[in-house]
Amino acid sequence: MAYDSRLDQQLFAKSWEGGGSKLTVGVYSYNQGPKKVQISRALVDQEPGRPSFAKLGRLTKDELRGILPFLQEALTMLGSES
Repeated sequence: MAYDSRLDQQLFAKSWEGGGSKLTVGVYSYNQGPKKVQISRALVDQEPGRPSFAKLGRLTKDELRGILPFLQEALTMLGSES
């Protein structure tokens, strides 16, 4: 089955910006399936107003501190799902 963006439901998303990057933590459910966490990185110091997405790769200490509260919220949203 091919991916259908209409079936992808965003349940939660919060972003942190710093060091030329914007990190977003989101919780998604595809086709009413299990909730999953996604962490993405966008480079914001590119062309003004047009962030470009990049591999998440490694996190700096500041980046980890910035998104840690969002990861805790996402974990709570996942509830008792395994």
